[in-house]
Amino acid sequence: MEAAVAKAWSHVRANLRRSAGQRLFDQWLKPVVLIEGSNAEVVRLGLPSAFMTQWVKNHYAERLLLEFRGQIPAVRNVSIETLAEEPKRVLSTASAPVAADSAPVAAATASPAERPQFDVRFTFDRFVIDATNRVACNAAKAMAEPGAPRFSPLYLHAGTGQGKTHLMHAIGHAFLEANPEATAIYVTAERFMFEFVQALRNKDTHAFKARLRSVDLLMIDDLQFIGGKDATQQEFFHTVNEFMSSGKRLVIAADRAPQALEGFEPRLAGRLASGLVADIKPAELELRRAIVGRKLQDMPAVTMPHEVMDLLAARITTNVRELEGALNRLVAYAQLNGEVITIDFATNVLGEVLRSAQRRITIDEIQRAVSAHFEVKQIDLISERRAVAIARPRQIAMYLAKRLTTRSLPEIGRKFGNRDHSTVIHAVKRIEELRGKDVEIDTAVRTLMRTLEG
Repeated sequence: MEAAVAKAWSHVRANLRRSAGQRLFDQWLKPVVLIEGSNAEVVRLGLPSAFMTQWVKNHYAERLLLEFRGQIPAVRNVSIETLAEEPKRVLSTASAPVAADSAPVAAATASPAERPQFDVRFTFDRFVIDATNRVACNAAKAMAEPGAPRFSPLYLHAGTGQGKTHLMHAIGHAFLEANPEATAIYVTAERFMFEFVQALRNKDTHAFKARLRSVDLLMIDDLQFIGGKDATQQEFFHTVNEFMSSGKRLVIAADRAPQALEGFEPRLAGRLASGLVADIKPAELELRRAIVGRKLQDMPAVTMPHEVMDLLAARITTNVRELEGALNRLVAYAQLNGEVITIDFATNVLGEVLRSAQRRITIDEIQRAVSAHFEVKQIDLISERRAVAIARPRQIAMYLAKRLTTRSLPEIGRKFGNRDHSTVIHAVKRIEELRGKDVEIDTAVRTLMRTLEG
């Protein structure tokens, strides 16, 4: 059975190379190897570092399972593991392609200062900007510019999945491109704490401090996780002071502002707030729609109707990471099943995701919001009146009902005075057309969407 799994793995690798693109495949997926002992029920895959293992788990765990099931339907689980050493236990048939390119594997285990593992997808040109994140993005770009930093530290804060980590990796890419001889470290606060505790146990804190403080750019993510950890905070405080006094670049990210961090010493919170503090607000509908469009640019073989893109952007409002995950899942299912992506296909594949992510907006809520915004009576929206002062708000309400609810066209029509579904289609198309050329209409729609999604 190992031979069958190895054969399936070769097909899976080929599919991943085609779908991911050569650069992403070489960086993250090429080092994956099939571990001996894999069978028709549990496939074990290995990577040379914990960082790479976590990345593949986050972005490709479901895809790998689907790919293997496409080759061997009996597969129940794909385990993605970190290899403790150069493995003799890797199947030779699967490891051959990796052995031919051993440099990336060796480099992946190098220290962060020697080879920062910045995610190839997270660059400034791939970061979609609007009013919710513009200040944070501009501050990040300024931090990566050559010459003395304008400010330090840069403190980014936002909820989960709103783009903090993307900006940190983008800073790393841009800074090292502008300064090829410079050094940089990106580390999570949990990793910082783990390495510090290990250094204490090994009585080698000098090496730990020297490694961190010798680099030109230090970035620490998810700072909130060291709340209440007094010893770690003390070391971190001294690291912050060192970077500030030497004029080096320091970037911190957390899920809340410095003053709102729980279990942090006031002096540390004060130090963090003394630089530039920039927040990223939750992505609004237009930004989510733009992010879906930007992601699809990296998938030239994928054709996705605008109504499906609108569905994803309107329903998945929690955070950008979940939005990207839903998009990746939809594309994977379509490719593996040989299906064309339609609104019905998307609803079937993402049913659970859409239901859990969506705040239940009703047509009645939409009608109330529209009538209040345009100062018309709610009953007028379902009446036969055709005056523009009534007809236009009615069309906007139908448009929003199509965009923000799961109701079918006939159901929407019935909610607006038993109108035919073709009337709803006309209303949706008309508002889409007007949004492109009438600023007042576009502003009204944006305002209503923000109110309803509130």
